[in-house]
Amino acid sequence: MIKKETRFYDLYNYRNSKYFIQTVKEVRRYDKNYNRNTVVFAGACQSYYEALIMAGANFASSPARILIDFLDPIIVAENIALTDYYKYITIDDISNELRDGKKGIGGIGANGKKRIEVRA
Repeated sequence: MIKKETRFYDLYNYRNSKYFIQTVKEVRRYDKNYNRNTVVFAGACQSYYEALIMAGANFASSPARILIDFLDPIIVAENIALTDYYKYITIDDISNELRDGKKGIGGIGANGKKRIEVRA
């Protein structure tokens, strides 16, 4: 977010969000199934959260336009990686582990990615 701006819904008031949005759209061109294959976490501190989610990100920062903790995206990724593939994770499931909770990170959710290989 550009300093001293108050128009939160104007893409031109963000320095890097347009690049994040373009990248998310490009990922979704190749993987249209939001929950099966690729989980997209997009954005950085004070990003245009709503546009990132509309572009196709599963999770994004920062719904409240705040500075997020650098570990929060890692916590989200870790939870997705360590959750069984048949379970669906929402931000409500992990918000208590994040420094700023749902103010710092939001999203639509994603299926876990953990698969246990069974050997005969």
